Order: sequence, then C-alpha cells, then structure tokens
Amino acid sequence: MQLWLALLQRPGNPVSKVAAAFSGRDESLPVTDSLPPEVRPDVNTGAGRQGPGGQKTGPRAAPTARVGIGNARRSGKQSWTMTQQPLRGVTSLRFNQDQSCFCCAMETGVRIYNVEPLMEKGHLVLIWDDAREGKDSKDKLVLEFTFTKPVLAVRMRHDKIVIVLRNRIYVYSFPDNPRKLFEFDTRDNPKGLCDLCPSLEKQLLVFPGHKCGSLQLVDLASTKPGTSSAPFTINAHQSDVACVSLNQPGTVVASASQKGTLIRLFDTQSKEKLVELRRGTDPATLYCINFSHDSSFLCASSDKGTVHIFALKDTRLNRRSALARVGKVGPMIGQYVDSQWSLASFTVPAESACICAFGRNTSKNVNSVIAICVDGTFHKYVFTPDGNCNREAFDVYLDICDDDDF
Repeated sequence: MQLWLALLQRPGNPVSKVAAAFSGRDESLPVTDSLPPEVRPDVNTGAGRQGPGGQKTGPRAAPTARVGIGNARRSGKQSWTMTQQPLRGVTSLRFNQDQSCFCCAMETGVRIYNVEPLMEKGHLVLIWDDAREGKDSKDKLVLEFTFTKPVLAVRMRHDKIVIVLRNRIYVYSFPDNPRKLFEFDTRDNPKGLCDLCPSLEKQLLVFPGHKCGSLQLVDLASTKPGTSSAPFTINAHQSDVACVSLNQPGTVVASASQKGTLIRLFDTQSKEKLVELRRGTDPATLYCINFSHDSSFLCASSDKGTVHIFALKDTRLNRRSALARVGKVGPMIGQYVDSQWSLASFTVPAESACICAFGRNTSKNVNSVIAICVDGTFHKYVFTPDGNCNREAFDVYLDICDDDDF
C-alpha cells in the first residue's frame, strides 16, 4: 500500500497539519519534507521563492481552498488544482527510505520520480476545492494530524510516523488506528532535524539533544509507550547540529554542525566515535548526508556546490593531508592533518541546493551517486575506489512529464 504524506500549512494560520492518503499499489514512496529554510519559501509571510533557474519569483498568494493531500493517479489525469498554474520552482526535495525514488514539491503540487531509470511515477497535488469533498471516494482524506504549532518535518517507517515540531517530537503508530506512542521535548530545532531507521530489526530515532551539539538516540522498540525514559546522548559537536543521518541498519549515525567542515560518525550501540571526515576548511551549510546501501560509502552536499564522497568500509581510500607525511606536527594543526578528506567529489550549480544519494552499483568496482537539485536538474556520477569520478547522466526532471497532465 502506498502512502502519500506531506506537510501542510495555511498562510496566516498557526495551525499546521500532517495529512496522508492511500492508493492501492504496493510500492515504496518518499515522504515530502523540506530543505533548509534558506532554500524553501516562508509560507506565513509570503516571501519570494527560488525559480528553476535560480531567479526569485513573486510572493505566494494565499489560497482560498482548503489545503490537504489525497490520492491522484496520473493515468486518470486527476489533478486537484483550483486553476492550472505554471511551474514556479522546486521548494522541497527528498528521497524515500531506500533511495529508489524522490519527491519534488512545488506550489502547484508534488511529483514522484523513480531514480533509475529516471521517470515520473505520478503527480500529487496539495490543494482541492472543499465543494468536491465527499463527491468522489478518490478525493477522501483518510488520515490527518493537526497541531497548534508549525510542523517542520515528518519521518516514517512501516509501522510508525514521526512528526517534528520546533521543540517537540511526536511518534504515532501507523497505519491502523493511529495513536500517540511517544512525545519528546527537544532543543530548539528550527530545521526539524530528525532521522528514523527504516530497518525492520531496529527502530532507532535520532534528533538534536538538549545540550548544544549533542544527539539523542531513542530505541522505540525498547521504550515503553507513554513513558518518558531518557534517550541516550552523544556529544557530537561543539556547535549546534545542522545535519544528521542514520545508515539503513541503524548501526551508525552521521552528523555535521553548523560550521559544516567536519562530518562525524558514531556507533549507535556503543556511542563511540568511529571516524571523522573533513568536507573542507571553509564553513558551509550541509543540505544532505546519506549512506550507501551497504554502508561502504557516504555522500554529502552543501551550499558550496560540491558533492563529496567518502569511503567508510576501507577508510584508507580517503585522501589525507600532505602534511601527514611530514610526521609529528604542532597541536594547532594536528587535528587538521589527521582528518580524512573525500575519496572523490563533483560539482553541481552552487546557487541550487541539492540532495544526494547512492545509485545502483554497475559493477564491483564502480559505484554511482545521484544529485537532485532544486533548479530541476538530475546528475549521476560514477566513481571508482581510486577516486576517479565522471558524469554518466544529466537530465532536467521537470521536463520529463507532459505538463498538460499536471
């Protein structure tokens, strides 16, 4: 059964909603979520948006229709729009749990894409007319959560939905008769940082801890619903956490601080630091951190317009500073010398935020990384263990579908 899930908010109204609807096909679909605030619109103030080419478009018009989400099949051309509007640029991108699909949210709706091969799976439009409600069973909203404060992020697995507010996280059972299982207070979390392990064997949740730069880990399987047991804490950074990600088995967590120069990996069981990876020396905003399917590699994207690829299984593949060959150095640059630099990297348009993930392996010694940018472009690069990295595919995913269908 498919789940279509999105964050909804009425301009000028503090009530935020998380809504979902189902379709009959059994496929994995992504959860609509947000990039950092720098690249997404302010739905309350009507701030300008970034268009496909990086240009600023006009303010968002306050909708007169009810905001919600539902079931729309492209084959039937059932687009729930009040008016047919031109595309106005991407405001949100996110991969699904196994990185086989990604969703692209725009003001006019949401598009679902398959990654390999790149093709559109369907449209999902977020606005429909109240007058249509109840007239068509396909237009029925089947699941809705309402909160008095803005919803910043949503995470999901087959049996739970996690909803992130600025200072609190809610965990609900799913999909039958949803009920609140847990509620966690958090440090001020304006980006809605949170990650949830999709593994059937491990129900691990991670989010920023109360202490600056710390991470809190909660095993939802061993925590009794309704209790307030203290999560395990990892002191990961000296400044606030800016990006966090779990590998698919939930055995390793990776995080970066607001400085954006280092990515640190920790064992989720022992809480010990496993490795420290250096993205660069200049501060940067990290948009995305993702593990490969077998946790052999890690990729990260930032506002510098560079996607970095690190080796995890064999860290000897990562580059080291030339000063490491000199031998003993002073304490001031010791940490810099000991850092592991990316095995390979490639560039995307610096003015366009992007998310990145690993594609299917074409051979034992060739791996690939996919980058999806808010300017509507799709990039696929292949890399080898010796650090060679070349572009294999480029496309404009917004041009793949028939606009008349949308």
